[in-house]
Amino acid sequence: MFIGDLAMMKLAAFADEISPNLDEQIKVCVANGVEAFELRGVNNLNVLDFDKTLQREIRTKLKDNGLGVASIGSPIGKVKINEPFGAHFDRFKIAVDLADFFEAPFIRIFSYYPADPNDDILKHRDEVLRRMRAKVDYLGDRPVVLVHENEADIYGEKVAQCVDLMKSIDSARLRSAFDFANFVVAGENPLENWPKLKPYTVHIHIKDARKSDKKNVPAGEGDGQIEPILSDLGRSGYRGYLTMEPHLAMAGQFRGHTGPELFKIAVDALRAVANRAGVRV
Repeated sequence: MFIGDLAMMKLAAFADEISPNLDEQIKVCVANGVEAFELRGVNNLNVLDFDKTLQREIRTKLKDNGLGVASIGSPIGKVKINEPFGAHFDRFKIAVDLADFFEAPFIRIFSYYPADPNDDILKHRDEVLRRMRAKVDYLGDRPVVLVHENEADIYGEKVAQCVDLMKSIDSARLRSAFDFANFVVAGENPLENWPKLKPYTVHIHIKDARKSDKKNVPAGEGDGQIEPILSDLGRSGYRGYLTMEPHLAMAGQFRGHTGPELFKIAVDALRAVANRAGVRV
């Protein structure tokens, strides 16, 4: 879809960065033109720990406010590679059920930490791939795609291993969620990484960071090279989600915090960058 000469993309958000309160999340997202949640947390609970009552409340309130769920923002794969797989796989099954319940096209996943800080996760490639294949196989014909986020310290932290995951699993059910800031923090250039991951990327996380101090900043103020990549996305026909994950107030292992005021600053910054890139959100 085009508006004038601008390619139109959809805005989503990790709304728990705004507040743990669902009503506040919805209010701020609606005010900022967000169309969907990347559902990760409500009431300081992780998405995989919502009870049935909370699930129904969230689904009802989102629909009543014209909001969808772009992705289940699960922490699947954010465990040590030597932890028992069975219990973690059961958690993954919850994420799949939630994707069905919320009609979400994606489930965000990761590719495992080393057993300890002195271990090299690259030595565990075969086990990483085995676990990834098991998750893809479990999906069967369900209409959902696993999107792997490049994240600090996991197997797929850097582009070489991200591409290895995509090529080795070789499934349309495992694709990439491209995170600009995480590549900056990993010491890589997102613009150099983009052509390598572009064939596999179906989802975009908007988070920028400075190389000098690895601090998260609004889009366009860091070294994430968001503008040229958005421009290429627009020319290439991408009309999917740009998910706000700004981490402007706090960046933690399992969640970040931005708050309502900084969230608006983050969205406004993205829109300015997108406009320069020939993209409308």
